[in-house]
Amino acid sequence: MTGGPGGSAALEVVRVSASYGPYRALFDVTFDVPEGGVTALIGSNGAGKSTVSRVVTGLLASTEGAIRLGGLDITGLAAYKIARAGAAHVPEGRGVFANLTVEENLRLAFRQRGGRQSVPGSLEKAYAAFPVLGERRRQNGGTLSGGEQRILSLAKVLVAPPRLLVADEISLGLAPVMIDAVYDGLRKINGAGTALLIVEQQVDRVLEIAGNAVVLEHGSVAYCGNASGALAAVEQVLASRGERTVRVPDPQQNGSARD
Repeated sequence: MTGGPGGSAALEVVRVSASYGPYRALFDVTFDVPEGGVTALIGSNGAGKSTVSRVVTGLLASTEGAIRLGGLDITGLAAYKIARAGAAHVPEGRGVFANLTVEENLRLAFRQRGGRQSVPGSLEKAYAAFPVLGERRRQNGGTLSGGEQRILSLAKVLVAPPRLLVADEISLGLAPVMIDAVYDGLRKINGAGTALLIVEQQVDRVLEIAGNAVVLEHGSVAYCGNASGALAAVEQVLASRGERTVRVPDPQQNGSARD
């Protein structure tokens, strides 16, 4: 594993396996995310990407191996304990409180992270970073577009940056303009010092921001190294399956015109 500056790593995944009942989904997966770095986790549907994100954030227990967050062994810990240790998870889909306004969503998150006194400053910072949220502050979270809801999820993280952010298929189903906004948010969070593990199907897009990449195939690591070598690895995996090019999903074909 590469580690970050001085050999440190925000996240270390060491020979991890995991199962859903009798179905084994991960096989001896090993990689790390450098401190302050960005690692892309890519692969085809069913390769095990989202399973990795669930395992490292405590939503699914591993059956073998070890997971360390900033050197702390978090293997088998409950999700809330891993969150307290410094990991945040933005899952696939729209993780906001639908019946609360944008500002109420933010106030709740900021109060939990920094206490009541931190809320005014945190709101100001969130609205400055993501002006669309300021424009929608009195709008219920459930009425936002999919892209706006994901930006709201990122804003909750930006004002109290964790050690590690796991972003799981965060651009799935979004129109290009909203993907731009989401990735801008990820860059801001990384710029604040948070290491990112980005689970993504849009290979070309995620490799623009990542320094390292892990390619999964059938629950195993097919490639782990510099992002510059990941595209060739993906092409090789596709070629082995009778495909010749990397396919980037078209969000307009996923019913996302309002996003």
